[in-house]
Amino acid sequence: MYTIIHTSLIRQSRALSLLCELMEEEYTALLDRNTDAVVALEFSIQELIRQLAAEKATVITTLAGVRVAEYAGSLSAEEGGALLELLRAIDKAEQGVARQATRNSQLSLALLDQSSRTLQALTSQAMPPKAETYGRRGGMRVQHHPEAALISGRL
Repeated sequence: MYTIIHTSLIRQSRALSLLCELMEEEYTALLDRNTDAVVALEFSIQELIRQLAAEKATVITTLAGVRVAEYAGSLSAEEGGALLELLRAIDKAEQGVARQATRNSQLSLALLDQSSRTLQALTSQAMPPKAETYGRRGGMRVQHHPEAALISGRL
């Protein structure tokens, strides 16, 4: 059982370091506005997260709900210390991934906001100034001027 848990924790630690690298690469792609690269990286990130969740579920199932730190306390000093060291490395890597995910999220939301404002500005410039600009027949409606004008017609 120790071997299963130890190898699973090693895989989790390596997967988290790979996840951090992928997220940093995604951040760079976001800065470069390379949407194709962002989409490809996002698929890889999602698959890696799915695999991480499966590894965590394996550990939980193997230990039948007992925490790894508690299990490590019941082992010899060498084996328990190795598990606790892996747990610390996993925790540190998870915090790094969370920080990078926050940076990526903030950048993508800022880019979305910038794009939305640009689109709104372009739309407002392209739209006619008033809703009544066009008449019923599809032509431009004549603007009525309140000042005096030349009147033509019968009296």
